[in-house]
This record gives sequence, structure tokens and C-alpha cells, in this order.
Amino acid sequence: MTDTKLNYIAGEWVAGSSEIENRNPSDLSDLIGLYTQASPDQLGTALDAAKAAQAEWAAYGLERKQAVLMAIGTELMARADELGELLAREEGKPRAEGRGEVYRSGQHFTYYAAEILRQLGQNAQSVRPGVEVDIKREPVGVVGVISPWNFPTAIPAWKIAPALAYGNAVVWKPANLVPGSAHALAEIISRQDIPKGLVNLVMGSGGGIGQALAETPKTDAMTFTGSVPVGRGIAAAALPNMTKLQMEMGSKNALAVMDDGDLDVAVAMTLNGAFSGTGQKCTASSRLVVHEGIHDAFVEKLVAATKAMKVGHALEEGTQMGPVVSESQLSENLKWVEKGRAEGAELACGGERLNMPHEGYYMSPGVFVNATNDMAISREELFAPITNVIKVANYDEALATVNDTRFGLSSGIITSSLARASHFKQNARTGIVTVNLPTGGMDYHVPFGGRGDSSYGPREQGQAAAEFFTTMKTTYTAAGTPE
Repeated sequence: MTDTKLNYIAGEWVAGSSEIENRNPSDLSDLIGLYTQASPDQLGTALDAAKAAQAEWAAYGLERKQAVLMAIGTELMARADELGELLAREEGKPRAEGRGEVYRSGQHFTYYAAEILRQLGQNAQSVRPGVEVDIKREPVGVVGVISPWNFPTAIPAWKIAPALAYGNAVVWKPANLVPGSAHALAEIISRQDIPKGLVNLVMGSGGGIGQALAETPKTDAMTFTGSVPVGRGIAAAALPNMTKLQMEMGSKNALAVMDDGDLDVAVAMTLNGAFSGTGQKCTASSRLVVHEGIHDAFVEKLVAATKAMKVGHALEEGTQMGPVVSESQLSENLKWVEKGRAEGAELACGGERLNMPHEGYYMSPGVFVNATNDMAISREELFAPITNVIKVANYDEALATVNDTRFGLSSGIITSSLARASHFKQNARTGIVTVNLPTGGMDYHVPFGGRGDSSYGPREQGQAAAEFFTTMKTTYTAAGTPE
């Protein structure tokens, strides 16, 4: 008999109004667990508890708060093997990627543990004689967190850790496809020295609990990662309450491969950028803008390397790419393959559903060639292990193609030219730019975010996170003349 995993609300583990199954996309016979679903009334309880807990938490001493975040981070890193396996089972990325994600999540908490002691204010001279001016940051209050399924531990970590570091309370709705990792993180947090209700886990559907969390006037800020349509819906629901918003959404990242670039580096960076995480990440290299001077050789090597990738069960040794996360996602991916063909692109390899020893949502990594930048497969985010090659005549055309998108999260260039690399860094219209590296795989101590339809609101991660999770206060003091 499988025990149902509960929500964590107001400091208590509580059952909800219903429950869902969590199954392994690598092997559908593997039932990971049953997970409860919060009711609207329970969401209200969580929000009220968070408001009360936030005031208590903000009054904690700095070192007491620091110890809490350090303990969470340390335990995540110590349990990276165990929790990484759980993550791989429910999301589908290979075990090594799952372990790496959990370990990185711990680093987010230990980084922000240190940031607690670095929260320094400012003072300024007033234009008025005898007046002192002080400037400081204060917690924004209760933060709603809506996290996606593709990084089920890392993205919640880089939202919850700074929220707590800057003195806020959290009401968190994770994606229903990956409740196991969410529950595990909440369980670690629940054992810390924190007020009841400081962090609340409200597992539930996006259309139900997620929508209610977006609409409520009881949150002071809302941080979301997901698709553009859902992000627009959250913004429409939250803005009438003047809720502060931070949203990371879609992308259509391009990797420019120049004729002076190292061919082996270009292929290796493409495989990493396009197919790690089964292509299900906002920084995936889904457009390959390739100089005609290296195009044919690059395509030949890329297609051969893509065909050689081992697709398999997330927990099997040697697996390089796991399954897609769900049946609906796989169906959508296969529709994009047919769309690309209908538009005139040539599928050089992959893009097919695979029959494997275990029943799961497997597909082969796909590469389109002879694509153009005006095709839908070059304009829309696919969130799939599919990339397409766009041939260009020169560097200027490559840069223009990279920038010809409504998104603006990440871009990269493969080149041995310092001049091209420098020019690209200055002129690529993305929030993140890489040189001779994949378009994904970012550090945790520096800002993360984009422009255009990719991002809305202040940046995530690093010290830049303070902009969203705090509010500024300016005070004026006329101290008078001492007697």
C-alpha cells in the first residue's frame, strides 16, 4: 500500500481534497508515489500562516537565519545521490544530471546563507543642512512561487533561498508532474528552526491552485517560471492587485557556429545545449546558425554524433538522454517534427518515438537541416530534443539571425576570433551570452534572465535577486544640535 505524500501548510503535514499518481516516464510501471492536492481553503490557510510567520522570521537574528539556509543547503548536497535518483525517476533526466541538479540546489542555499550577512545599507548626504539620509532594503512580504517540472529542485531552490535570505515567507506550488522532488525539499525545510507557516507546500493543479495563487491579494510578490501563455495569464491575474512580478518564460536560443570555430567544440557544445535534459530547458540550443564555410562538415559530424547518443532509462548506466516527461509532451514534440517537415525542413536524423524495453515516453534526438529562420520551428519554443540548422553566408548574417526572434534569453557563438567574440557579446540581444560554451549551464552566483518574451521583472540569482525579493526604504533624520 502506497502512502500518500502530504502538503506542508502552516507547519503541519495535511491531506488535501484529492490525490494524484506520480509515475516514472522511463518506466510507467514504476509508481513513485501518491501525492495530495490542496483545496482552495487550504491555500487560504497557507497564505494567512505565511503572513504571520514572515513577521516573526524577519525579526530573527542574522546568524540564526544564516544557520537555517546553511543547513538546508548542506543536507541537499549530502543527499545529492539519493535525491538525484528520485529526480531522475520522476522527471526523466539521466541520473548524473539529476544528482548535479540537487547538488547545485544546495549551493543556492549556501550562497544565500552567506548573502544574509552581506545585506548592507547605504547613507547619503541630504541637500538640506542637518539632515541624515539612510537607505535600506526590507522584505517584500509573502512571496508566491510557481515552479515548473523541468528543473524540479533547482528552480524552486533559486527562488525559495533568496526569498528566505531577504526575510520573506513563501507559498509554493510546484508542477504536478514532479511532486516527489518538491515534497523532499519541503521535508528538509520543515525540520529547520523556522516559524510555522514560513514555507508552505501547496501541491495542486495549475488551473486550480496556481490560478488562485496568482489571483489572491494576499501575496506581495509572485515569481514564476514556465511558458509564455501561462505567464501572461498569471500577469493578468496578479496585476489588478499590484502584485510584484518576476517571470522567466519562453526562449528560442541560437548558437552561432563560425567558419573559424573548432568543429569538435561546436558539435560537443551543440549536443550539450540541444539535448541535455532531453531538450526540455529554457536555455536549450534550438537554433544552430551555421556559417556556410563550415556548414557541411558541421552537419555531417553533428548528425553522426546525434545518432550515436544513447537514449534510455534515466537510471541506466551510460544513458545520455532520458525520456520526455509525459505523454502529452511527447505528442506535442512529434507534432513539431511533422510541422517542420511540412514547412520544408529536412529531418536529417531522429525525431521519432522509440520502442524500448521499458514502456515510457522515449524519442530520438532530432536534427533538422535546410531550415530557415522564418519557419515556425525556428520561431516557437519546442521544449523538445529537436534542433534545426540554419545556413548563413557570413558573421553579419549570423548575428542578425540570432537576434531575429521575439525571445531573448540566451545565445552563444563558437569562434576562435577575439574580435567576433567581443562584437557578439556586445550586440547579441539576449540576457545571457556564451562564447565557445553551450547556451545552457549557468553559474548560481550571477544574474539569470533575458529580454523580450523570455523574461519580465527583475533578474533571478546572485545579488540581483535582492531587487525582486526586497523593497527599498529611504529615511530622513534631523538629529538637531547637541547641547
